[in-house]
Amino acid sequence: MSDSHILNKNILRAYDIRGVVGDSLNEKDAEVIGKVFASLVNSDDKSKVVVCRDGRLSSPKLAKALIAGLKFSGANVIDIGLGPTPMLYFASHHFQAEGAIMITGSHNPSEYNGFKFMLGKDSFFGEDILNLGERAKSGIWDDNKAGTVISKSIERQYIDTLINATNIGDIKKNIKVAWDSGNGATGNILSKLVSFLPNENILLNSVIDGNFPAHHPDPTDPKNLLQLINFVKANNFNLGVAFDGDGDRVGVVTGTGRIILGDQILALLSRTVLKNLPGAQIIVDVKTSEILNEEINKLGGNLVVWKTGHSFIKAKMKEIKAPLAGEVSGHIFFSDRYFGYDDGLYAALRILECIKDEKYLDNFLDSLPKTFCTPEIRIECSDERKFEIVDKVRKELESSGLEINKIDGIRVKYSFGWWLLRASNTQNSLVVRMEANSKEYLDFIKSELQKYISPYGLKINI
Repeated sequence: MSDSHILNKNILRAYDIRGVVGDSLNEKDAEVIGKVFASLVNSDDKSKVVVCRDGRLSSPKLAKALIAGLKFSGANVIDIGLGPTPMLYFASHHFQAEGAIMITGSHNPSEYNGFKFMLGKDSFFGEDILNLGERAKSGIWDDNKAGTVISKSIERQYIDTLINATNIGDIKKNIKVAWDSGNGATGNILSKLVSFLPNENILLNSVIDGNFPAHHPDPTDPKNLLQLINFVKANNFNLGVAFDGDGDRVGVVTGTGRIILGDQILALLSRTVLKNLPGAQIIVDVKTSEILNEEINKLGGNLVVWKTGHSFIKAKMKEIKAPLAGEVSGHIFFSDRYFGYDDGLYAALRILECIKDEKYLDNFLDSLPKTFCTPEIRIECSDERKFEIVDKVRKELESSGLEINKIDGIRVKYSFGWWLLRASNTQNSLVVRMEANSKEYLDFIKSELQKYISPYGLKINI
């Protein structure tokens, strides 16, 4: 039994630990997280734990404290330095580590930071995260076992693996691509990766800078894609690719500046995957458009709707052996020719494989059925209120007679469309999305959802 340490309950999220540095998360927290995690993975021969960090200003000090805690409780730490989250996942496989931790705030505002975990080859989330918090509170960790720390670069091996898992010969030489790292953690890797590609490429905002001077690295927000869209259109490029702060999500724009949403990206990738693996199961999250269901069925695949969250999706993917999965937010997971984790860089390479000519992406969007669908809409709401509000709306709907999916929040389906309300697991917000067959029906659906959330002082702004 060691001295106890209480972690702020609001940082213990559904699939990672995340908080505001200097407020709900500090270096002492990081050290204790390291101690508890090392104790969970320890074996007689001292377990290997890989550590990586993103480019946020607070990441170096949190990494130092985390590594100190891991070492104190007996882990042999392999520090791979600065890089994207998928490189950590790769390193965990490469070194056959018992555990891995990524220090990252992902797409959250710059004052945030946090930790994503792997335990062996599995995700570490949900009850695992809560258990870590309970063990910290009870002071349950190994004392002074004196592990080791070594620093190793894994960049070249990671890049080689990305290239070897890609059919480079399928990438057309005449395709011009602009890549926007958003000053996030993909910058260094991407600058080396594109040298192996046969087409013309240019990098935007590739210098890693935790101040995020160009724009925030979150490609789900259209305003963060404006610079990329303007560049692509002004320079006659065929597409633009953007990444979030830690590189596990991807965003895409066409040569005419149209944004391809995450579920539309998945529809594109499904065409090639299902051609080679007919009848395969494709996993999507609850925010996904009905269009994707139609597309997957038309291609002979089977759609599986699951909870939003990279850890939930990875676990489900492993359970049912799905070759491809994705989220509206741009997390794309391949076990087809890859490891089954979300890697924005690898997803981008697979997208390039799909492109047959200069106007392919615009033609692809034009080929999809037409509906009126909103992007993800985030309504600011405190951590204390957001889950309570969803629960109250769910109870209010119980006697409505409507078709309701409760797998993650509330998804209400009509014959002409649907709406979703769920609590974000990464931000102080509620997430809303709506889709309908017509503008009139979309307005109706919006008014219906608004009725349920108005009593809580919330408003949908489109």
